[in-house]
Amino acid sequence: EDLTGWSIDDQGGGEAEEAASLFDKLEKVIVPLFYKDPDGFANVMRTSIALNGSFFNTQRMLLQYIFNAYATAARV
Repeated sequence: EDLTGWSIDDQGGGEAEEAASLFDKLEKVIVPLFYKDPDGFANVMRTSIALNGSFFNTQRMLLQYIFNAYATAARV
């Protein structure tokens, strides 16, 4: 988790618990790292972008849009 980003606990308790988990992670982990170790924070950001960049791209988005919009309409 500390090298590829941060997870937010999802215990199935609803939005209030997810929000509490998010703010807890921000307060205790993310913000302190940002101010105390900017290079470490930047390293986590670079690693996270490198890991997720292959999924979050225009080609995947366009293919997903075509499939969801046109393939679904063709089945109707």
